[in-house]
Formats: sequence, structure tokens, C-alpha cells
Amino acid sequence: MIDVGVLGATGYTGVELIRLLGRHEQVQLKFATSRSNPDRSLAQVFPGAPDFNLIDPEHAALEDVDLVFLCLPHEQSAEAAAAALQAGTRVIDLSAAFRLADADTYRRWYGQRHPAPELLDEAVYGLTETERERLVGARLVANPGCYPTTVLLALYPLLLESAVSGQVIVDAKSGVSGAGRTPKLASQFVEVAEDLRPYSIGRTHRHLPEMEAILARWSDTKPRLIFSPHLVPISRGLLSTLYIPLRSDWVEPQLHDLYLETYTDEPFITILPVGEVATMRQVNYSNRCVIGMTEVDGTLVVTAAIDNLQKGAAGQALQNMNVVFGFEETTGLL
Repeated sequence: MIDVGVLGATGYTGVELIRLLGRHEQVQLKFATSRSNPDRSLAQVFPGAPDFNLIDPEHAALEDVDLVFLCLPHEQSAEAAAAALQAGTRVIDLSAAFRLADADTYRRWYGQRHPAPELLDEAVYGLTETERERLVGARLVANPGCYPTTVLLALYPLLLESAVSGQVIVDAKSGVSGAGRTPKLASQFVEVAEDLRPYSIGRTHRHLPEMEAILARWSDTKPRLIFSPHLVPISRGLLSTLYIPLRSDWVEPQLHDLYLETYTDEPFITILPVGEVATMRQVNYSNRCVIGMTEVDGTLVVTAAIDNLQKGAAGQALQNMNVVFGFEETTGLL
């Protein structure tokens, strides 16, 4: 049994995480913080959420828990992570604060100096299926972004076998909860309803350097991406369609076998039969990633779907916690 805390409990990710923690048999939630709603119940702030009393983050006893989850903006997460580690507490950060291993790259994409650059080398990138050995006992875990989770899991088997021959195009679509709970004009109902909106297309989205840095670890060819995310008028769910140029010696049956072999023992990854496509409905409210594929004239079209709040955030954070502490990986998630 371990004691945990959640900093930033009233966003969509924080609430999802607290719901999952409530059904984990090896976890005791000791505190959940909210700077804007201290001394209120989470259920009062977020109807339908667990009835758990919120506290001001200044009153969070970091030294009294074994692990703290950070569901904060990236600029706040870095400082909170440093404080927690100083207190002897492990950290799983759901923000972008530690996803990039290079401080200069962080400054270029996020427009500010990194508040804790000395911790970047220690952070383990928490794409569980590919980093499991490094996660065991880790002090600091950087939970991946929701878009990168689909893209990286879709490309991982191919990169291991050097099967990709050129630039990959990613067309990705996310529910509005991916934009967070803080009010913004672009995510208001009237702006989103009955619309399909691309944004930060090509090579401008902040998830791009995160994805390419991980891809470079897996392959000497360092494949580049054209990444085009879209906002769709649904509350949750994420679907990425990847167009992947292949080496000429790969054919569809080999590719499907490669994915099956790579992910055969993975409890949260489902590989569909050739020609079937992944959909959001297959994964929502679960920690699953469903992958489908079709080969067309030397291009592999891969569809990958997750729930952006679970496998794309809170669920993967809990999966990482299970690995860090040696619990059964599926505990609290099935």
C-alpha cells in the first residue's frame, strides 16, 4: 500500500485520475489540491466526481506521501516536481515539463527557460510499453502527451525494424477535453459545435519535438513528421491516422505479424485484423490503444485510437505508477 497526492485536482485530467485511484486496491489518496477551490469538496467543483476534500497546494505535505501526481501547467509542474523530489517523494508529471530532454529545445518551443533543467536527464519518458525497464523504481516520470501516445505506439514496431523509408504524415483528431478545463474562446461550445478545426498544422505543434526526439532514440534514420491535429466537437477520444512510406521489401502480412509480435503481451494494446480501422468508440473510458492498418501502394495507413483522458493522460499515469512500484500493471485499469 502506498500513499499518494494529486496536485491540480480540478482539471479534466486530475478528476479522471482521482476516479481511477479510487478503485486501486494498493493506493491511499492522502490529499488533492486546488489553488482556486481550497476547502471545498471535489464533487462541489466537478459534479459527479468523488467527494474528496480539496486543500490549497501550500498545505500539501509532500513528505508524507510516496508519490505525487502533477496535473498542473508545465511552468508550475517543474517547480512542484523539484520540491517533491527534495522532500523524498517520487513524481509522475502529466504536463510537458519533462518530456523534452534538452533545455534549449524546451525554451525554443515553450518560450521560456526551463525552471529545473538539472532534472531533465533523470526524467523517464513514461510511454509504458516501450520504457518499462527504465520505469521500475524511477523517481521522476514524464507522462507522454496524448497525441504522441498514439503516434509513437503506431510507429514503434516499424522503427525497430527500420521499415520506414521517408517522412510520415500524421492526421490526428482530439475531443475538446484535450484543450483543458480553463476557459478559452476556441474551446467554447458555440465555437466548437458543428465544426472540425485544424490547428498548429505541419511542423508547429508543441508535441512535434517530443515525438521526434523519441523516434530518434529508436532509429538512426530519425524520421521527420508532418503533424496536423484537429479539434472535433466531442468531449473525449483521440484518433490518429498515419501515412507511412515503407521500404520496398515489406508487405502487408509481414507488417501485421510484426505488430502482433511486438505487442503480443501488452494488456492495453489491441491490433485489429488487416483492413479494419480503429475508432474512438472502441477505446473511450478505457486505457486501451487500438491499432489498425492497411497497406496501399507502398504506404502503410495506420489508425490508432485512445481515450485522451485515460491512455492519453490519467490512465497511463496510473499504469506507470504500477510499474514504478512493482504492482500488477493492470491494477485499477481493467
